[in-house]
Amino acid sequence: MAEAKPGMRKPVFTKVDQLRPGTNGHTLTVKVVSSKMVLQKGRSDGPQMRQMRLAECLVGDETGMIVFAARNDQVDMMKPDSTVVLRNAKIDMFKGSMRLAVDKWGRIEVTEPASFSVKEDNNLSLVEYELVNVVEE
Repeated sequence: MAEAKPGMRKPVFTKVDQLRPGTNGHTLTVKVVSSKMVLQKGRSDGPQMRQMRLAECLVGDETGMIVFAARNDQVDMMKPDSTVVLRNAKIDMFKGSMRLAVDKWGRIEVTEPASFSVKEDNNLSLVEYELVNVVEE
């Protein structure tokens, strides 16, 4: 049997309704439902003008939806109706609700249109979590 190279494991795809606060390393295939720019500002403190862009995108699969926070170049990939694979995505908490994000350790890949339709009546970002400190016995 051939040894699989470390780091080359076949990703296990996560469904949106399996996402939990404080988790990371998710790979998901999602459809972009909508995208709205929440921040766009230029920074001229360096040799080149840096644009800081942040968009909140509603993404989902057949199990539910979640808000994805797209930054800078990611914004251009998150076009409504496109299907994307989010690799090594993580859950950030924002005002007590979950946001999906891909940082420099992850990747977004635009892929061929998915066959599923998004379950729009299960938006995980509308669920509020209270931060509870669990004391380990």
